Amino acid sequence: MSDIVQGIAPLGFPWQTVDPFLFCVHHDDAYPAGNDRMGPDPRLLAGRRIGMDFEIRDGWRMYHGDVVPGFPRHPHRGFETITLARRGYIDHSDSLGATARFGKGDAQWMTAGRGIVHSEMFPLVRRDADNPTELFQIWLNLPARSKMVKPHFTMLWGETIPRRVFRDGDGRETEVVMIAGALDGAKAPAPPPDSWAADPKSDLAVWTLRMQPGATWTLPPARPGSNRMLYAFAGESLSLGGVTLETGHAIRVKADAPVELINGGAPGELLMLQGRPIGEPVAHRGPFVMNTPGELRQAMLDYQRTGFGGWPWKADGPVHDRPRGRFAIHADGREEVPG
Repeated sequence: MSDIVQGIAPLGFPWQTVDPFLFCVHHDDAYPAGNDRMGPDPRLLAGRRIGMDFEIRDGWRMYHGDVVPGFPRHPHRGFETITLARRGYIDHSDSLGATARFGKGDAQWMTAGRGIVHSEMFPLVRRDADNPTELFQIWLNLPARSKMVKPHFTMLWGETIPRRVFRDGDGRETEVVMIAGALDGAKAPAPPPDSWAADPKSDLAVWTLRMQPGATWTLPPARPGSNRMLYAFAGESLSLGGVTLETGHAIRVKADAPVELINGGAPGELLMLQGRPIGEPVAHRGPFVMNTPGELRQAMLDYQRTGFGGWPWKADGPVHDRPRGRFAIHADGREEVPG
């Protein structure tokens, strides 16, 4: 360890997080061509635990899907999800009647608040080619005052998410993409209104970094009191704060100090999660995150009683028509498309 590097852990499933973040996973699946129902050829499903398939076989997983991969309807209360779709598509549907298809660098930021049920399916839209799908899903906590706010989601279309490219003294590039936070005069789109990130004091940032082989870039300091985690998930090696480690590690770094990053001999990628901790008790059970065990019990009772608004869709894991592009229809009927 060093004054800069405060902790190192191997990347597992899920990745290790610190307050205000609760959970982080990286789904990277080399899905094959899709069939008529936008799922894999049924012959490829032999031997899988359909409905509970988290084991990488042939480079991909079905998760909880049975025809189309993904996560059919499931509830949330008390926190937020940030879903960054880097490749492939995600079809979203929820108990409020909202729905969307997003991908190609888009992000969906959803405040579960007092309760929502949603599905996230990964349709294999191409029949004559593979369907690689890669995404991050990040759970961000809500403070006690916001755990029972009205559910809401915001689409951050890839075209609106700022990027900055930095070159070191030898011309080697580091690209930073800002889903949340600000850097070098660029500011990410606004998060949902009740998000912890909407508080200017939260110092919240979600960035991805791509570094060319041998590139050097200095991560600027955050505010004192913030937490900062780096996830080196692709490449060969990374050096920072006097420590060199192979890719495949989560690194907690001192947030209020600059951190020089030196990438190894292959293209490297990192995810950065940063924010001021909420600093409140966390009671967590499955899809519910509250402050006390009593609130957890109430969440389960409320879901059993109300279904958080019911489910207005004919299927547990709805998918949109194959030709349909990226779009979102919100609970109030408002429709938006990129651009």
